[in-house]
Amino acid sequence: MKTIDTIRQRAPHLQPRIAVVLGSGWGSLTDHLTNAIQIPYPELAGFPQAGVAGHGGILWLGNLGAQPVAVLSGRQHGYETGAVDGMAEPLRVLKNLGCHTLVQTNAAGSLRPDMPPQSLMLLSDHINLPQRSPLVGSTGSERFVNMVDAYDPALRAHARQVAQAQGATLFEGVYAWAFGPQFETPAEIRMLRLQGADAVGMSTVPETILARHLGLRVLALSFITNLGAGMSPEKLSHAHTLQQAQLGSLAASRLLADIVASIDTPS
Repeated sequence: MKTIDTIRQRAPHLQPRIAVVLGSGWGSLTDHLTNAIQIPYPELAGFPQAGVAGHGGILWLGNLGAQPVAVLSGRQHGYETGAVDGMAEPLRVLKNLGCHTLVQTNAAGSLRPDMPPQSLMLLSDHINLPQRSPLVGSTGSERFVNMVDAYDPALRAHARQVAQAQGATLFEGVYAWAFGPQFETPAEIRMLRLQGADAVGMSTVPETILARHLGLRVLALSFITNLGAGMSPEKLSHAHTLQQAQLGSLAASRLLADIVASIDTPS
């Protein structure tokens, strides 16, 4: 049975319009789902195996308010296998299910002293530091994807309005994708700040490229877990990232739920 048929069989009455990818610190979003159905990734051909703590490896199908959504709890990172197209099949499946919009989330390090841990940042643009693309090997003129406004301006404006209505502070800036899995050096952080980056992390950019190739609108938010290496005395580790993410998860996920629930989707 094809993956898309498996999903339709398990959730026959749901037609998701928005796909959401949950990174570290955003897992509580699933607490806001109603009529939720869970399908573990191993039951879906072409979906990645969860290989990072904090990434559950489950496809959730349900509603946020009246909005039908598909939520990917966990993603495959480039540093896990060396390949950067690990989310290609899940995104293709969700596009074929009817999704028009991809909302991405991640945990990131801040490059701005005025954007401390526990902050939320809306992505306005990104820097593809490794210059790796999940479209390598694709054919046809569609592979030459226009990445201007990769993070949809109308969706960003909507997110700002929801945050303002909640009284929540939502920063906005440029996200730099570092391949990882090691954290950046202080010298690399200084370089990134000179290049105009506001935050750095190890995900999101490949999925944004894939989504734009598929014609999906993209919105992305970062949960800031730390200041970049050399900007504070704290010792960076994945355990520290997860700890910080857990502390702010409820507030971040509440804002995300309100943003997604009120997105206007094409008919």
